[in-house]
Order: sequence, then C-alpha cells, then structure tokens
Amino acid sequence: LNPISNELYIADYNNHRVVGYLSGTPTLVAGGNGPGSLNTQLYYPAGLTFDVSSNSLYISNHYGHSIVRWILGAPTWTVVAGVPGASGNTPLLLSYPQGFIFDHMGNLYVAEYYNYRIQLFVAGSLSGTTIAGVASIPGSAADLLNCPYAVAFDSDLNLYVADSANHRIQKFLRY
Repeated sequence: LNPISNELYIADYNNHRVVGYLSGTPTLVAGGNGPGSLNTQLYYPAGLTFDVSSNSLYISNHYGHSIVRWILGAPTWTVVAGVPGASGNTPLLLSYPQGFIFDHMGNLYVAEYYNYRIQLFVAGSLSGTTIAGVASIPGSAADLLNCPYAVAFDSDLNLYVADSANHRIQKFLRY
C-alpha cells in the first residue's frame, strides 16, 4: 500500500506483472511484457514491498531468481539481489526467492524457496551471506529449512521464517 496515494499494489504472479488499485480501477505498475529476465519483464513476481522514500516497489522476481527495484513510473527495474535468469547457491545467486524483508538499516533478508536458506544482503551489497538454513540441503532439523516462504521481524529484531514444507515457523535470534 502506498500511504501517500492509498494505491494498493498486488503481485499478479501468473500474469508476470504488478498492478495497482486506486478506487477499484486496476492499472499496470510493473512488468506486463510477458515472462522473462529482461529489465522490462517480471517472471512470476511472488512478493513486493513499497518504499516511500524512493517511490519504488521492491519485487521478488521468483522465476527470475532476483529481487528487483522498480521506481514507480519507470519503464525498467534495477537488480537489488541475485542475477536475473541465473539460479544458484553462491553468495551472488538466488534460487526462487519468495518472501523478503528489509531491516531499519536497509539490509535485505531473502527467503529462498529452493535453496532452503535465508540470505542476508547488507545494504548496497550484491553478495549475500547465509544466516539460516544450509544452501541446497532441505531438512527438518532446527538448523535446516525446507522451502522457506516468508520472513518477518519482531520488535527485538528476531527473525521468523515460515518454513512451508516443514509446516512450522522457525525463530532465529537477532543476527
């Protein structure tokens, strides 16, 4: 939700776009150019958040293996994390990013559905560090994740992970 205009933004997953709703009328906000990894396309956008300070949407480009930033009104996006179109488990690559969150310092935390990990990208860095789970190893032990779906913080900045294939919420103490 854009608190200035009251426009509601929705990741239209199967149509590879983000639409905005203001007074019930949908408008194309991002993507809409078919699925793909070009900077004018989205590829199954799975999550998004609006940043008031930059008038931008941050979008988890699920099949595009990246988190991108799309300034409202701009024709293209820029990469925040991952390499568009390239899946992997190195510090520079993501595999099907799903949910993500920023902390108050601008650090990005990404739930990687098929890398079974949470990656931390320090503000301004394209290289991530695994802070929960183990890359490419699913499991149900306390230190493993299986298809993490979403992330959230509590007031003490403890990280909560919706560990979907394990049907649980994992709590990780402040990093």
